[in-house]
This record gives sequence, structure tokens and C-alpha cells, in this order.
Amino acid sequence: MKKNLLICFIIFLASHVAWAKTDTIEIASVKMKKAYKAAVTLPASYAGSTKSYPVLYLLHGGFGHFDDWLSKTPDKNLVQQLADRYNLVIVMPEGEVFSYYIDSPVDKNSQFESYIVKDVISKIDKTYRTIASRNGRVITGLSMGGYGALYLSGKYPELFIAAGSMSGALNPDMQAWKLPQDATANIRKAFDGIIGSYATDPKTYDPYSVIQMADKMKTNGVSLIFDCGTDDFLVEPNRELHRRLVFNNTPHDYSERPGGHSWPYWENSLPYHVLYFSKILATVNPGHTY
Repeated sequence: MKKNLLICFIIFLASHVAWAKTDTIEIASVKMKKAYKAAVTLPASYAGSTKSYPVLYLLHGGFGHFDDWLSKTPDKNLVQQLADRYNLVIVMPEGEVFSYYIDSPVDKNSQFESYIVKDVISKIDKTYRTIASRNGRVITGLSMGGYGALYLSGKYPELFIAAGSMSGALNPDMQAWKLPQDATANIRKAFDGIIGSYATDPKTYDPYSVIQMADKMKTNGVSLIFDCGTDDFLVEPNRELHRRLVFNNTPHDYSERPGGHSWPYWENSLPYHVLYFSKILATVNPGHTY
């Protein structure tokens, strides 16, 4: 009898406890004339509310895809838990395996800068109840996605109130990257495929360096958080951006923790970013509950 009562109680709880849910939608690219998938996690409170919600754009890394943050973290419920805890819509768009979220000057089929800032944001704001202004948008990501988050927020500060980067590959020129020679050569070839030949003209890469955007970051009003593992091959470029922001007196949150370029590190890092974003969002959206 007691066992049956316990089973009934568990079933009752399961049917009455709401959890975040994740949609998979398709978003068309005007420039690339192709539709890509995106994952959208809605907090449990969304269904029973009429309020508009802030949005976190969460970008995946190189050689990955839109669902990485749902399938590759050790805790597969991480994104849903964060959406529920902070009442955020979390959008994970496709960036393909090596787009770097830029509009490639050499590959017309890799125009992910325009895709994110025009097509994705517009689709999300039309499809869901969002705070459809910079006060309701934040962006972060890992590795290539960390680069993309800082690059896009630096170029389009009117779209985002805050931005972050986890283990960001902040300089496509690859200066100070600590990788084996064969890996460096393979990644260099990939960069040449979207930016142009570095060997022919290294200055071609200057406009795509997040490190060189430090002075823009000082004036654009985007709140910044970024971090990198002490054992990560990208730690030196992150330290360099931190040094430049300290030098030009740009407020930002920078940290290093033990770890390398790995999902356990990013799983640990993301909650710090979302906590930081929640505080920024609370200052500009006082009526929203975080």
C-alpha cells in the first residue's frame, strides 16, 4: 500500500512540475539562401506568462553545430536549468563548422555575421515574446563562439547590452596560439578559406581581430565578461585582450581557472556568465524576475 502511494505521489509531482522546454526551429539566411536549425530553450515560466523575456544567444565552437550546448556538456540539463533559474530564453543558432560568425569576403556561402545579427535575431523576436531591444539581449559562446560573441557585440553594440567569451579564439592571425605544428597548419588553411591568405597579406586579418577592437569596446557601452583556462592553448590571446582593456580603462570581468579547451571547463564557466548577465539585465529591466 505504501509503495503504491509513493508511486502515485511521484507521478503527481512529475505531472505538476514544469521544466524548461527546447524547440528546434529553422531560420532562413537571406544572404546564403539556405535555412539552418537553431535550438531555443524557453524557461518553464514562459508558457504561463504574458511577459516578454530577455534572450541569451549562446554560440557553439569551431567544428561544432547548434546543438552542441545541449548534447556535449557533461550535464545535459545545464541550459534548461539556467533558463529556468534566470527566466531567460536561450537561443543556440547554427554557425557551421568554421564560419567564425563573420561575413566571409572570399566565401559567399559563409555569411554568418549577417545571419546572426539580421536573420536570427529578427526570427526570434517575431516568433517568441522577447524584449526586442539591446536591453533584452546578451551573447556569449565558447572558442569560435566566444570570438563571435565579442566580435558581433563589438561591431553591433546597438544589439547587445552585454557579451562574453569562454576560451575565445580572439585573434584569427593565430599569434601566441600554443598548438602543434600540424594542427596550426590545418586551422590556418581554414582561416585562409574564410578571410584570405595570411601569408600573402597579414593585414587582411586586422579587421577580424577582437584584440584590436579594445578601443571600440571602451566606448560602445557593452558590458564584458570573458575567461580562459590556464592550460588552454588560447590563454595568451585572452590575456592580451585583458591587458589592453586594463590599459584603456574599459570595465570588464576577466578570470582564469584551471582547465583546458574542454566541455568540463565550459560547463563550469557558463553559469558564471549567466549570473553576470542576469545582474546587467536586472539594471535595465527592473520589472523582470531573475
